[in-house]
Amino acid sequence: MDGVQSFMDDHAVIEQVLAHVRNGTTDEGAEVWREPVENYRSEERLHRELAALRRLPVPFCPSAALREPGAYVARQAASVPILAVRGKDGEVRAYRNACRHRGAEVASGTGCANAFVCPFHGWAYGLDGQLRRVQHERGFPDLDPSTHGLVPVLAQERSGIVFITQHGQPSDHDPGDGLPDLSRSDLELIKSRDTEVDVNWKVSIEGAIEGYHIRFGHPDTFYPYGYDNLNVVEHCGRNSRVTFPFRRIEKLADVPVAERRIEGRVTSVYHLFPNALVTVLSRHTILVVFEPIAPGRTRNVSYSLAHPGSGPDRAERAKRDANFVTQTGAPEDRALAESVQRTMGSGANDHFTFGRFESALVHFHRNLDAALEELGPEASAPLMGR
Repeated sequence: MDGVQSFMDDHAVIEQVLAHVRNGTTDEGAEVWREPVENYRSEERLHRELAALRRLPVPFCPSAALREPGAYVARQAASVPILAVRGKDGEVRAYRNACRHRGAEVASGTGCANAFVCPFHGWAYGLDGQLRRVQHERGFPDLDPSTHGLVPVLAQERSGIVFITQHGQPSDHDPGDGLPDLSRSDLELIKSRDTEVDVNWKVSIEGAIEGYHIRFGHPDTFYPYGYDNLNVVEHCGRNSRVTFPFRRIEKLADVPVAERRIEGRVTSVYHLFPNALVTVLSRHTILVVFEPIAPGRTRNVSYSLAHPGSGPDRAERAKRDANFVTQTGAPEDRALAESVQRTMGSGANDHFTFGRFESALVHFHRNLDAALEELGPEASAPLMGR
């Protein structure tokens, strides 16, 4: 179930792509999967999935969003308000974003702070989560500050990504299995976005981890530069990687293997189980976390990181690179996903079929089913923070 221990290196990926070009083939999985449509529409199923998202190590933000001491990100994760902050000692910590007095959120959005002060009554907390000040503390004669700090949740940094586990112990599965290294100091956070779409969170992920749709889904945007159904699909632990090659990769066929360079010749899309994608493009990398809101609605939280380069226009070039994706292919993917969502109640399909060209989807759903099974009865916990 958990795949290999690492993804192929660049030379192996190039060789596999070139072999597919020569032979008119693509990577194929070993099975066909049928996913019930009700699993995208059911409130009870969403309750179970949210319970899983609270107990699994889930991507929250890139480390680059917490570059300096005091830098923080506050948002809802699996419908729970979470605050992540880099401490003065350089460690990232995370808390339930709720004051221990009357429960108001102590931070919102992003920023940099020396302390978090509740906007309701002014109770103040250090970056370490400890309660530092109570306004007019004589009104709380029996209060023990040591037991009224922000409630911590587990934060782990892996490959330049902050993972949050809200309940339970760390997973036996390393959430960073096979991921690209986003921890380099030369990666610059250039943009973050928070949008909502009328699509189930799984549908949003599915459209990004298969290339079977490129010719018909992106006829004038991605397809002229790429191929019809030619991809390299790999699994590492619960994560997957799909390589989308550009036609210009064929120029490497006559280049000695040791001199071949993959940069600028492929787009790599990593699925970070369960609910995030990392897309590595020519000049920038995007991390997107898909936060379920309702069976048919998802909040997409995205972070764009500029790759290293020379000259002052590095960030501008990365933004132009990003705009090509967000203003062309991404709207096409969103329109297709919304179309899928609209038909779910029509009765046309009782299940969706994922074929052998869509093995990353099969890997995703097999692992999600296993994660829900591991939770047992607790996976029916009600929604929080709605």
